[in-house]
Amino acid sequence: MKYILILLFVVFTSFNLPETSVYICGSTGAKKYHFNETCRGLSSCSHGTVKTSLKQAQGLGLTLCGWED
Repeated sequence: MKYILILLFVVFTSFNLPETSVYICGSTGAKKYHFNETCRGLSSCSHGTVKTSLKQAQGLGLTLCGWED
């Protein structure tokens, strides 16, 4: 039983989910993130888009674009 628990612990702690990438407008006033780089909401971005992780975008207080929800 002890070996099964150790094996399960090793399997579950070594399994990493892939990180989701999102796109944001490069301006400092960005408020939304986008799953698709060609999202309609990014069409007015004149500062270029930046690829980042979903966790980081949410940590900056950004929310999902209304065109993608």
